[in-house]
Amino acid sequence: MIKRLLVSLVLIVSGIAAGLVLSGWMRATDETALAPVAATSVRAPQAPAAAPLARAPDFSDVAARAVTGVVNVSSLQVARTRRSPFFDDPFFRYFFGDEFGDENQRSLSLGSGVIISSDGYVVTNNHVVAGNGGTVREINAVLPDKRQVRGTLVATDPMTDVALLKIDVTNLPVVPWGDSSKLKVGQWVLAIGSPFQLNQTVTLGIVSAVGRANLGVASYEDFIQTDAAINPGNSGGALIDARGELVGINTAIYSESGGYQGIGFAVPSNLARRVVDDLLKHGQVIRGSIGALDVTTLTPELAGQLGLRSTRGALVYNVYQTAYQEGIRRYDVITSFNGQPVEDTSQLLKMVADAKIGSTATLGIIRDGRRMELKLPVRQGTRQRRQSGY
Repeated sequence: MIKRLLVSLVLIVSGIAAGLVLSGWMRATDETALAPVAATSVRAPQAPAAAPLARAPDFSDVAARAVTGVVNVSSLQVARTRRSPFFDDPFFRYFFGDEFGDENQRSLSLGSGVIISSDGYVVTNNHVVAGNGGTVREINAVLPDKRQVRGTLVATDPMTDVALLKIDVTNLPVVPWGDSSKLKVGQWVLAIGSPFQLNQTVTLGIVSAVGRANLGVASYEDFIQTDAAINPGNSGGALIDARGELVGINTAIYSESGGYQGIGFAVPSNLARRVVDDLLKHGQVIRGSIGALDVTTLTPELAGQLGLRSTRGALVYNVYQTAYQEGIRRYDVITSFNGQPVEDTSQLLKMVADAKIGSTATLGIIRDGRRMELKLPVRQGTRQRRQSGY
């Protein structure tokens, strides 16, 4: 009996002990699961941090400096026109005398200009101050501080559509020249001017292309294309880079509506600066010439008539005395200039104009289906022909 009680007691004590052990183990396990992870433990993967939002570039400081060097330009021009188309008829004049004779037509041109020297020199477009074919009677400039001053036309260069003005004001803020040869497509630029007489308007865009030509805007074309908004009245204004330097003179837009469509053009600052330097020194731009001749684009139709497979080159369709004496003939196709291929008339024009005066130029030509070379002296140009520019 006593033995049975002892066995039962041992079993009860063992069961209680086992229960306590099991209970303690499970409790420890639960506490471990709920406890904070130690610093040395492996962390659970976390969601990546959100990328910071891209911020638009802030050119407010650049614009604030640049607008002080851009002015509004207006030009009054007067042209003589006939009142009646019959005035040249002697019979008509016999009965009506000079009553229907000539009259003065006045036109006002509006645009912008960029101050390039503190003593009052302003660069703008030729078509802003002398583009209507009349006599310039009056030029006015409105400064950023609202002062209106009279301007004087120093000289113009129709081939590049650049003009130089002088206003009698000193201590003016200046827009510094930049290096347009360093411009890259996609680079930020600001267009500053007075579209629709809204003075000191700033628009932002990028450089869309460089070296644009064959636009029919000027004879010598090497334009910067931009999508910065340019509208009527912006002509002659500033194209500014992110450093606040002048990299172009806003000149023209491509538009089917007459307003902004995202395609504007500016004369590169390096070209404008070279033109301005010549206008100051000589009153005109000194350019190279190989003689007077007219050239045109070689279309597929013209190339076919000449038996050519390519449209590269410039077709000579008129030759005048000096060029004829040097050996150029009508229907010659100029394919290279000093070893550089000639793609079209615009490129040939720039090559000849930029050639060193006094040097000898080598022209590669095709005449009657045969390739040959001509050596021609480069002289100072005296003619400004729209098609050829020599």
